[in-house]
Amino acid sequence: MKFAYKFSNLLGAVYRQGNLSFSKDGNSVISPVGNRISVFDLKTNKSETLPASTNKNITCVALSPDGNLAILVDEDGAAILVSLVTRAVLYHHHFHKPVHSVSFSPDGRKFVVTKENVALMYNAPGKNREFNAFVVDKSFYGPYDETTCIDWTDDSKCFAVGSKDMITWIFGAERWANLIYYTVGGHKDIIVGCFFEKDSLDLYTVSQDGTLCAWESDTELDGLRKGPRYSERKKMEEERKRRAAEDSEEEEGSEIEELGEDGEPRGQVIKGSTDAPKEVEGIKNVSYKQKSKHFFNKEGDFNNLTAAAFHKNTHILVTGFASGAFHLRELPDFDLIHSLSIADQRISTIAMNPTGDWIGFGCSGLGQLLVWEWQSESYVFKQQGHFNNMASLAYSPDGQYLATGGDDGKVKVWNTNSGLCFVTFTEHTSSVTNVIFSGSGFVVVSASLDGTVRAFDLHRYRNFRTLTSPRPVQFASLAVDLSGELVCAGAQDTFEIFLWSMQTGRLLEVLSGHEGPVSCLCFSPVQSVLASVSWDKTVRLWDMLDSWQTREVLRLNSDGLAIAYRPDGQELAVATLDGEITFWNPQSAIQNGSIVGRHDLQMGRKETEKITAKQSAKGKSFTSLCYSADGEYMLAGGRSKFVCIYNIKEQILMKKFEISCNMSLDAMEEFLDRRKMTEFGSLALVDEGTGDGDGVQLSLPGVRRGDMSSRHFKPEIRVTSLRFSPTGRSWAAASTEGLLIYSLDATLVFDPYDLDMDITPTSVRRQLKKKEWASAIVLAFRLNESALITEVLEAVPYNQVAVVSTSLPDVYVEKLLDFVATSLEKSRHLQFYITWAQNLLILHGQKLKNRSAAILPTVQQLLKSIQRHHDDLSKLCDWNIYTIRYAKALSKQRGLKRTATDLLSEEEEDDEDNDGNSSEVMGSEDEEEDMMSDSVIAN
Repeated sequence: MKFAYKFSNLLGAVYRQGNLSFSKDGNSVISPVGNRISVFDLKTNKSETLPASTNKNITCVALSPDGNLAILVDEDGAAILVSLVTRAVLYHHHFHKPVHSVSFSPDGRKFVVTKENVALMYNAPGKNREFNAFVVDKSFYGPYDETTCIDWTDDSKCFAVGSKDMITWIFGAERWANLIYYTVGGHKDIIVGCFFEKDSLDLYTVSQDGTLCAWESDTELDGLRKGPRYSERKKMEEERKRRAAEDSEEEEGSEIEELGEDGEPRGQVIKGSTDAPKEVEGIKNVSYKQKSKHFFNKEGDFNNLTAAAFHKNTHILVTGFASGAFHLRELPDFDLIHSLSIADQRISTIAMNPTGDWIGFGCSGLGQLLVWEWQSESYVFKQQGHFNNMASLAYSPDGQYLATGGDDGKVKVWNTNSGLCFVTFTEHTSSVTNVIFSGSGFVVVSASLDGTVRAFDLHRYRNFRTLTSPRPVQFASLAVDLSGELVCAGAQDTFEIFLWSMQTGRLLEVLSGHEGPVSCLCFSPVQSVLASVSWDKTVRLWDMLDSWQTREVLRLNSDGLAIAYRPDGQELAVATLDGEITFWNPQSAIQNGSIVGRHDLQMGRKETEKITAKQSAKGKSFTSLCYSADGEYMLAGGRSKFVCIYNIKEQILMKKFEISCNMSLDAMEEFLDRRKMTEFGSLALVDEGTGDGDGVQLSLPGVRRGDMSSRHFKPEIRVTSLRFSPTGRSWAAASTEGLLIYSLDATLVFDPYDLDMDITPTSVRRQLKKKEWASAIVLAFRLNESALITEVLEAVPYNQVAVVSTSLPDVYVEKLLDFVATSLEKSRHLQFYITWAQNLLILHGQKLKNRSAAILPTVQQLLKSIQRHHDDLSKLCDWNIYTIRYAKALSKQRGLKRTATDLLSEEEEDDEDNDGNSSEVMGSEDEEEDMMSDSVIAN
């Protein structure tokens, strides 16, 4: 089971680059995160990262109108076709050049891809009976520079393409006699967006300098299909097709199957020019005239318009700027609805959901994703990952939460069930080097290079303790004892360990003895012993009960980098600079074994390195260690794309997990491309820049524009921290990609126990019919099929649970308890499974306690499931309590039904009371009326 972990989710990264897309129902937003895509469900507040991945960072995402398919295109033009229903990759295709935008037609039968200065129209996958999912239908030439954006008309007959040559091109998806191509200009900068009006050929174009042009067509959309001269156009169209067929036979189809420079079929080629197309005899071509021109208010010279989106039904135009501000305007009147600044950096992409209520914004500079509801002016979704490297992570004791610390000085806490961050602490002023949970799970402690150790309360979301040293130091390691009372932090510049009391916040002791930076600290889980490892090639064990004296010194062969205690406290693992992992007995100070792991790291070669990857790997080592929940396996990672799982007893490598295949990161390939090596060095040292926000904007000599200090660089792949979940069913890795979660999928693993020929699903169900509950459960667990165990377990009557629990063999009690803990998290039968857990723990509690170390992950999983259900139900009860009070008060006010005579008698009594100036207590409205009547009578 230890090598059956599969990629489950990606946390800590919500948006990198590319375009956002909303699902068909508008409840989910799909965001590219590196070379994967994440689906954020805005109704249930959950996130899911699809297992499909590309070779490089994704730049374009296109969803089919029915919401079943998605096309993902990376930086090099490699595309994959993904089913959003099964989450599987259906097809691979390569466009051979970088792709700027992809868009499906509204009817879902075509899609257009723009690359360089050409627009390629493909038949949509699944719409024609062809094995090849990407079949080129037509190629549209015309733009003189790179294309930037696409938009379709509602009937899927025409589409517009914006270009960097400041011209917008309108093409006919089918060869209509009065629309082959048309061009509109009027701009002085790059076209950012072009949008058709609803059920019309009228067009809006938006350029980077903040100019909006409205274009009016002299032809109705229906006129392309059934205008006054429809029959004439149809005849001429048939004649044109007949002549084209004859020409193609004579020229052997050179036009129909023309090949491009990259060798890809171009289909039927249509070439346009800036000159007006020639008119067909008797038929007038489509023409446009500029109806209006508007200018956005510019806040500065560099406040370029960077993104735009238009909703056709509501006529709302959303524009984002380089300053982080966005405008909502209503067209065609260009009325400003409101404007808001949501970030300090440029807005990279904007998307609107199908109803037009929610607007999605992506900022690649900050890695920020926002969903804004413009009518109520409130955030629907607001997430941001660490915009620098993620340095450390920690699991809460129940496995529900994950805390991460980054080089940006932020501490974030994530919910493992939803995959979202629910609190961010920003009190640190420098990089956070380590984070850890206290034993209670409600306090997060973090150490930073700013010289402080801070404790954060997860009940009130505040920093309630700030621990400092007498003189400024930089803390690189952190440890908290099991009770949560003692906090230790190691300094990397003074070589000392500082010890504080969590209750008082006072410094208790400064532990000296190390002669190098303290790289890692760890408390024993069973004793008051602190283990510290340093670059001075020693491990020191400090006794917390005996005046904090050194209890033992363990000598290492190289500098110590990481240290970890086994969950039972009987073994200590140390990672050193020479790539070895050594195992020690902390009681006798004797080395039990070692693992040489530097060959398992399998380092890649960086683009600027002058030595090979094989030679570079000799100097690499593991920087993070973690024991599994049962203490039998070791998880190790470092400056590599691989995470290794070792069997400690056998000292062998069980499996290597490749955490990323993203070639956009550095140190991913073992061998460099010789085409990138010149006599002057690697081409990677040359910063080309695109001018679109990434890297330096290269301009003409003497022109000073843009941020000349910005540089484009490739981050290096590495694993900075590894942690096993307390439940043992998942583990997390903090890497350059983000926070990767790997978990066990029990439904895909067949692991029978004590199986023989007589054990079949039929025999199990036969025992069920005989009402032999205990025997059926034992047979189901021996077959070990999850669906069959669930069927057998839920067939047991509720009143027989206690009796069946007593008759189970001891071997199957642990297995049943583990299954109940797993099922409780996702099953609707909450009380039923809690009853099973209660009976198993009460009846077999003493025997389970004797094997507490073995069943600890199961108990942790059970606690996690119960705590999650408790949180959900307590919120529901708190919300409903006021509704119940209101219903109760309303029932008291209504009372019993009264007859007409009773109503008349009450009215007479009220009249008598009014005449006698009665002072009886009444409602607020009745009191005001009576006071007014009394004043009138008095006057």
